Amino acid sequence: MARAEWGIVPIPCGGMDHTIERTTVTRRRGMSLAGQYLVLQLLIVLAVLVAVVAISLAQSAAAFERIEGRRALSAAEALGANPTVRALLPTAEPRGGSALPAVAESVRIVSGSSNVAIAKLDRTVVASSDPSMLGRPMELGPSRVLEGRAWTGVVGGSGEAALSAHVPVLDDEGKMIGIAAISRSYPSTLERLGDAVPNLLTYVGVASVLGVAGSLLLARRVKRQTLGMEPSEITGLVENREAMLHGLKEGVVALDPHERITVANDSARELLGLPADCVGKNLASLAVEPALKDVLTREQPGPDQLALVGDRMVVLNRVPIRSRGRDIGSVTTLRDRTELSSLERELGTTRTATDTLRAQAHEFANQLHVISGLIQIGEYDSVVQFVNGATLDRTRLNDDVTSRIQDPALAALLIAKSSLATERGVTLQLDPESALGRVDDELSRDLTTVVGNLVDNAFDAVAGLPEAAVRVQVEDADHGVTVTVRDTGSGIVQGEAEEIFRQGFTTKEPGPGGSRGFGLALSRVVCRRDGGDLTVANDNGAVFTARLKRGRPQP
Repeated sequence: MARAEWGIVPIPCGGMDHTIERTTVTRRRGMSLAGQYLVLQLLIVLAVLVAVVAISLAQSAAAFERIEGRRALSAAEALGANPTVRALLPTAEPRGGSALPAVAESVRIVSGSSNVAIAKLDRTVVASSDPSMLGRPMELGPSRVLEGRAWTGVVGGSGEAALSAHVPVLDDEGKMIGIAAISRSYPSTLERLGDAVPNLLTYVGVASVLGVAGSLLLARRVKRQTLGMEPSEITGLVENREAMLHGLKEGVVALDPHERITVANDSARELLGLPADCVGKNLASLAVEPALKDVLTREQPGPDQLALVGDRMVVLNRVPIRSRGRDIGSVTTLRDRTELSSLERELGTTRTATDTLRAQAHEFANQLHVISGLIQIGEYDSVVQFVNGATLDRTRLNDDVTSRIQDPALAALLIAKSSLATERGVTLQLDPESALGRVDDELSRDLTTVVGNLVDNAFDAVAGLPEAAVRVQVEDADHGVTVTVRDTGSGIVQGEAEEIFRQGFTTKEPGPGGSRGFGLALSRVVCRRDGGDLTVANDNGAVFTARLKRGRPQP
């Protein structure tokens, strides 16, 4: 069993130093990194040694053929030019005299050759240092000596390969009368290996020392870079990290200083719409919106930064990573807050209804005070007239909205906003040409989201003005619904017609965690989701036009 400890560098974020505790991991391991490098180096040395031996043997054979071939050829030429050989060869017979064998043996001894042979033109051997060859045809192999040319090469003789030199024997008239052959036996592989052993031992010794020293130094350097962990421990750490990252419900994205993605788990790829092969790619080459790119790459002023990704509300926390005083990237965690945002919107609707009820309660309290006073002074006819008038106003408002807007959710929203507008001193008008039939649930939710955001923004735009008015027009068509919201405010600043739809843009005081500046951005996302759009123009105030397509057939 082996124990390995490692630490992770401190990560400063928001004035705090984040450090990961040193962890002790007990893991069964085999051979150490130094041992593995040593075995590898020894195998390399062994492979090099085998190659050197093969090359040495090949060079030895080539050198033997080159040097000994010249010597054998010189001895064969001397034998073929000997006057005794030239005179006796035409009439010589195997074992028919001693002069030719004596001359051949003398040349063999002087040249240090292993075999000498003299043959007639018909290749019959008449003199040889090997008695078994007498009277037999001389083996020529690929030799071209019968063409009258001297030749040197390898010929199989006596069952073993030999280096032979063949020279034609010529008479006084230059006519070929026989063949003189000198052969030298190849040294065996063991003999040639024995000649190379001293050098090979030197090579092995030097290579082994260098290999062992290199293995130890390389292992030491690698272990410093891997925080002292062995390969099996690194493998286990990577496996655990991958299992942990891809098992998290929260998204995790890591970037290097060049804005390349180094880590992205499954949740992050799903939330951000990243491809499966996004790791290693730059954010600029991926379909990442500029606003989201800013959140992923810039310093985060505080925790829980909100960002709109498609139609999802995502909370991001970015932590820069530094090692040994240098920036090596950042890690960003992401949480899908869409469901929570939906609950917040429902809570906002409830608050709006509460504010409306409070406004109505305040209005009814005033009306009750008037009725009570009229009763006390005995103006009973005025009481009846006052009650009828108040009831008629309320009924007229409800009838005016519900007669034009048949969708219950949107009608209820406009009625609630009308009461809220009265309390805030704003006149909310529904255009007489407005008309909307019942729509499906999905379009109804989208309409309440868009109209609610646009009306609230219009209330803020005209707040405090002497003639504060907001006008809403809803037009129904086969392809979808068009909503126009006008206000009598100062309008949109020139050059900010598109900027106001950027997530996070707001002219009001920023909320906690950057929670403001998402109403118009979310409304445009809702409109564009099914092919619609949200635009703005100035016409004695701001005019917002929202077009929402029908996602499904009208029931």
